[in-house]
Amino acid sequence: MRRFWWLFILMLGSALNGAIVQAETQYVTDQLQVPLRAGESARYKIVRMLESGTPLEVLSVNKESEYARVRIENGTQGYVLTNQLQKEAATRTQLAEMQARLTELQQAPEALSAKLSALETEHASLTETAQSLKEAKQALEQELATIRHASSNVLEITNERDRLRIQVSELTREREELLQKHSDVTHQIQQRWFLIGAGVLIGGMLIGLIFPHLSFRRRKSNWSSF
Repeated sequence: MRRFWWLFILMLGSALNGAIVQAETQYVTDQLQVPLRAGESARYKIVRMLESGTPLEVLSVNKESEYARVRIENGTQGYVLTNQLQKEAATRTQLAEMQARLTELQQAPEALSAKLSALETEHASLTETAQSLKEAKQALEQELATIRHASSNVLEITNERDRLRIQVSELTREREELLQKHSDVTHQIQQRWFLIGAGVLIGGMLIGLIFPHLSFRRRKSNWSSF
């Protein structure tokens, strides 16, 4: 009895291994249309008709019924015969892809030429911009040097102006001192002339008073001698 159960388990495992396969992508064969059915026989209704080259995701395979459970791109699931599937895209699809690729390759040189022309134009524009920026930088550097030189001159002029102001202030003070001295000397001279004039006037008055008396005494003396 135990041997029978072990044999049953081994047969069941083999059946499961045959029914469940790793999900992979396969394609409908070169037939024009393949029916996607709701079950694993022709008795089940057709869910939809699949065009040649339609990619399908194979979920499981039943080797006994020779049907595979598949899922299409929109998520719909159903069953198709395994002999209507192949691991590579249909020849018709491959040919269309090759033609599209050939057309793309034929158009590639023109696209590359246009892209190269655009890149050359952009390079020329960037070169011109770089030259303009270089010239602007040089102009700014020259302007900055001029401003620095002018600032240096302004500082020198400011220092010279302050020095001249101090010198003018000193000269003004000296002038005022000289004017004051001149005024004092003039005043002293005027006082001296005033004193001299007063002295001369007083002297003249004294002489005018004294001289007549001296003349009278001299005459009187002369008369006495006679």
